[in-house]
Amino acid sequence: MNSLYILTMLCANVVLAEWLTKFPYLRSMGAALLVIITTAITANLGLIPSSSEQVPVYDGIFSYLAPLSIFFLMLKANLRSLRKAGGVMLSLFLLGSIGTILGVIVSLQLFDAPRSLGELHYAIAGMFTGTYIGGSVNFNAVALHYGVSKAGTLYAATTAADNIITAIWMVGTLAIPQFLNRLYPRPKRQESVSLVELEAELSENETVGPQNVALLVGLGILSIYLSQQIAQWIPSIPVVLIQTTLALGLAQIPAIHQLAGSRMLGLLCVYLFLAVIGAYCDIPALIHDGKLAFTLLGIITVLVLIHGSIVFGIGALLKQDWDMLGIASQANIGGASSALALAKSLHRPDLQLPAVLIGVLGNAIGTYFGIWIAEWMK
Repeated sequence: MNSLYILTMLCANVVLAEWLTKFPYLRSMGAALLVIITTAITANLGLIPSSSEQVPVYDGIFSYLAPLSIFFLMLKANLRSLRKAGGVMLSLFLLGSIGTILGVIVSLQLFDAPRSLGELHYAIAGMFTGTYIGGSVNFNAVALHYGVSKAGTLYAATTAADNIITAIWMVGTLAIPQFLNRLYPRPKRQESVSLVELEAELSENETVGPQNVALLVGLGILSIYLSQQIAQWIPSIPVVLIQTTLALGLAQIPAIHQLAGSRMLGLLCVYLFLAVIGAYCDIPALIHDGKLAFTLLGIITVLVLIHGSIVFGIGALLKQDWDMLGIASQANIGGASSALALAKSLHRPDLQLPAVLIGVLGNAIGTYFGIWIAEWMK
């Protein structure tokens, strides 16, 4: 098939997925999973090539757009602002990260991962570690590094299971603090936050000009080139970690961190990457491997329960604010946007900025821990 036609169809599926999120009964699935599903249907109907064919457009997206998505999204990780999150919230977030790592190790052993998940079990462990410390950007980075992104059926099943449990835990972190506040009421620890700082950090409105786009794209391409060159000199360091480190370094420069457009470009690249994942998804094989989906659901359920038990159990012993415990846990499991939504739902405007900031920290460190756990289990 013509490459321009294939790229047009991928973009059309991104547009369709975003439109479908306007419907209440589909919104909870999220645009990312809908992109995978709609493109999988398109590919299985024969409208675009599937995993059985060698497609230059798909290879180009894996080689260039996927790394660019990581770079663009990491540019929002301004680590200097973490001091505004407060020591208690940071400590709870790091406690949750330890809970995630323990949960990954125990759950994969419990379900005999080498047998139930196959030869890529260690990569799945790394993906779960990354995403449940800091969000989907880490999930995709680890998957890209280990080639799980090209195992369409496995990747789609993992993404679907991840989305289901993440949605359930969002409900859990909303209900548990409210229940515990009624059962064991505790004074709420108030965080003083400047409204100006809050609005600046949470603003999603970006006015993007051609100069910004050109600068961002140029920096992104340069980061890929430099990462590949450095990886040749130091082959023991994965390319994705080099690029993550470069992006984090640039994000600490105010003029670059404040560039409008990085979030928009990052999401577009992520969606196109996920569209190719969908094209690689063999739906008959996914249905045939229904046992795989249930195994993944079981693994993630045990993982999240261990994480939650550690956060709320140790937090209870230390007599911490129940709302803060829920928000810190949600920053791990769902990322910055979910933690922000939870802070709003719990009527804690004082915790909105800290929720976003610890979510940013998760984005920054998740890939490092994900690859560390993958290599350890490998």
